Amino acid sequence: GAGFLGSHLCERLISEGQRVYCVDNLQTGLAENLRDLKRESRFAFIKHDIRDPLPQTLKVDRIYNLACPASPLHYQADPVHTLMTCVAGTRNLLEYAVHAKAAFVQASTSEVYGDPHQHPQTETYWGNVNPVGPRACYDEGKRAAEALCFDYLRLGRVDVRVARIFNTYGPRMRADDGRIVSNFVTQALTGKPLTVYGTGRQTRSFCYVSDLIRGLVLLMDLNKNPACPINLGNPREFTVLQLVKLVRTLTESRSVIAFQPLPADDPQRRQPDIHRAKEMLGWAPRVPLSQGLPPTVAWFSESLKAAKAIARPVAVANISQPVTI
Repeated sequence: GAGFLGSHLCERLISEGQRVYCVDNLQTGLAENLRDLKRESRFAFIKHDIRDPLPQTLKVDRIYNLACPASPLHYQADPVHTLMTCVAGTRNLLEYAVHAKAAFVQASTSEVYGDPHQHPQTETYWGNVNPVGPRACYDEGKRAAEALCFDYLRLGRVDVRVARIFNTYGPRMRADDGRIVSNFVTQALTGKPLTVYGTGRQTRSFCYVSDLIRGLVLLMDLNKNPACPINLGNPREFTVLQLVKLVRTLTESRSVIAFQPLPADDPQRRQPDIHRAKEMLGWAPRVPLSQGLPPTVAWFSESLKAAKAIARPVAVANISQPVTI
C-alpha cells in the first residue's frame, strides 16, 4: 500500500469513503507516499511482511494484493524474498480472505507471458517464461500466485479476481526502480546518457496510473466474478526509441543515447489485448502517453529538486566571527 500503485489505490478508496488498512513492509514502498493519507481518520498503516500471517483482528470485506517488488532491479535484489512474497504471501492473504469472507483482487502481471510468441497477448495465452532464468523469481512467482488464486476460487473458498497489469507509469514511481520510464526521465533531467538496452526497437505499452487504478476498482466492484484473468494496460504500442524521443522533447534534454546489451529474458514485444476488460468491466485507458508523461516528468523534476536540497551541505560559520542564531 505504500508503493507506487498501492498509494494511489489507497487514495482512491479513501476518496470513495472507505476505511483503508494499508499493509507494507517498506522494502520498496515509501512512507512519504502516505504523507497526506496519514491525516485521514479512515486510514491506518500497518508495517508488516505478508510472508508472515496477519493477525486476524481486522474487519475487512475487500483485499487488494499488490505486494511484491515490480521492477527487475528490485525483485532480483532478493529473489527468494520475491518468490516467497508471491507464493507464501498470497496464500496468507487468501487465508485471511477466507476468515474475513472478503473479496480479493490479485495484482498479477504481464510478466506471466514472458517473452511472448503471441502478439498482442490475450489472457488465453499460456506464455513463454524461462523458469530458471534471473527473472523467474517474479515471473514464476506471479504465475504460482495466480494458480493459488484460481484454486481458492474453484474450491469456493474466496471470491478472487485476477488482473494482469502491463507497464504502468506516473507520479510516485521510484527514481531508482530501474524501469524504463523512470530511468529515461531521471537520466534526461540530470543530463546523463539515456540507457537503451538492445536495439531500442523492442516495444512496450504504457498505461497511466489513474487508468490502472480505475481498472482495479472496477474489477473489485464487478457483481459477477469473471472467473478468468483480465489484462489491464494500454494497447497503444511504442518502441523504446519512440519513448526516448518523447522524453527528450518534454525535458528539453540533450542527453545522448547509450546502448547496452539486452538483459537475459527481456521481452521483445509487449502489448495487451484488452477485449475482456472492455466487455466485462467497461474499461479502457483514457490517458494517452502524450498526456500522462508531462505530470510524470513534473513529479520527477520536483522530487529531484527536493532530494538535491536535502543533500545540499550546510555552510559552517566562521567561529572567529559572531553568529546570530
